[in-house]
Amino acid sequence: MVEHIVLFKWKPEATQEQIDAAIVGLRGLKEQLPYIVDLSVGTNYTDRGQGFTHGLVVRFADKSGLEAYGPSDEHQAVVKNLIGPIRSDVLAVDYEF
Repeated sequence: MVEHIVLFKWKPEATQEQIDAAIVGLRGLKEQLPYIVDLSVGTNYTDRGQGFTHGLVVRFADKSGLEAYGPSDEHQAVVKNLIGPIRSDVLAVDYEF
């Protein structure tokens, strides 16, 4: 199994509507991409996030799923149209277990 973890910081001018749309877009990827085993995304509720306010966890059966995910048209559309315009910073970690 492969776990793909992403933390997001949004630009100060990002609206709640834009953030909500990005979250909905990310959640929709689970139904669109068959190699996603599980996907969760949500808002950080602690004071330990160092400015990262949202997290995404995507699970794949193997590395080939993650390799297909990144460049997929569906993922790239979410990144380009919903996340990119409001993203201030991102932190990603991938590991196999």
